[in-house]
Amino acid sequence: MLILPAIDLRGGKCVRLIQGDYGQETVYGDDPVAVARQFVDEGATWIHIVDLDGAKAGQPDAVHLAAVNQIRDLGVEIEFGGGIKDKVGLAAALEAGASRVVLGSAIVKDPQFAEKSFRELGERAVAGIDARDRKVAVHGWLETSEIDAVEMAVRVRDMGAHRIVLTDIARDGMLTGPNLELLREVHQACGLPIVQSGGIASLEDLNELYSLGDAAPEGVITGKAIYEGRFTVAQAVAHARHLTLV
Repeated sequence: MLILPAIDLRGGKCVRLIQGDYGQETVYGDDPVAVARQFVDEGATWIHIVDLDGAKAGQPDAVHLAAVNQIRDLGVEIEFGGGIKDKVGLAAALEAGASRVVLGSAIVKDPQFAEKSFRELGERAVAGIDARDRKVAVHGWLETSEIDAVEMAVRVRDMGAHRIVLTDIARDGMLTGPNLELLREVHQACGLPIVQSGGIASLEDLNELYSLGDAAPEGVITGKAIYEGRFTVAQAVAHARHLTLV
């Protein structure tokens, strides 16, 4: 089970929001590259980066793409999302050094572009399903569609997606534990590998995710728990490795 520490970028800073609310922001660092370097030093092989400004604007932020480029130079793989809604944003993210790009709003707003991206990029394009009360949220989580998250998972599988990043917005930044039921339902419906996001509060949460067996996520994104000192990246990486070996 892969651990992906999260870096959310806003105004060039490393921040965390509560349930995606731009009005509830905590700044954890002015230098995202330094934060990433710490994660890499502790054993992270992937970092999940979200461009919050890009998600609102509909196009990745140039300053944040520059940070992605610098972070990639640390020798870490980057999963990047936020504002990738067309081929221009997609190309910019890949050129900056993203190993994988997350298509969120695009899977709802422009399914033709999303499908073309999944077909052409294969493993490098990931479907981001962000669920609020089981409905798919878009545009930086500022809008909520009427599409059920489980239904969306089936749709993106049929579009050609190889992987899903699944976020329960109600748990994001809340340290309340992951939504195991939603994760199980999505996996049963689509059968795709899933990277889970939202709610991780302790290493015990990793145990619960792993206990799902076939429905256990391929990877786990964790942000708030690390920044608040619940555990370190090194501890999470070691714990996940132990679970895999048991």
